[in-house]
Amino acid sequence: MKRTTLLKPEHWRCDVESDSVAVLDIPGALERSRTFDIDVMLIVAVPADGADAWHELAVELDGKRQWSRRIPSHNPGQTDSLEYHCQIRLEAEQGLRVRATAAVHRSRVRRLLIEARED
Repeated sequence: MKRTTLLKPEHWRCDVESDSVAVLDIPGALERSRTFDIDVMLIVAVPADGADAWHELAVELDGKRQWSRRIPSHNPGQTDSLEYHCQIRLEAEQGLRVRATAAVHRSRVRRLLIEARED
């Protein structure tokens, strides 16, 4: 008789403050494939005089750039953000490295967050 073990869905997170690089490593699982929802969020502080301010977010999966965007920073004296979402399937024993980098001009990085939630 085969015994079935119910596994709790995995949740991985890397949350950095005031830094422009975040890296999340998800190790491989020995005997099963998994599907993850990956969310990356950049929050910046915009100066009160936000003229010409911008922020940029780039996302790499296993060293390959998946997405990048630069936008003008809005909400002078408050915060603005950029977000990225994707879904990825990992085969048994396959791990994943998610790397997010931020660049800013006149804005300031407040938070850079990567989350991976298993479906």
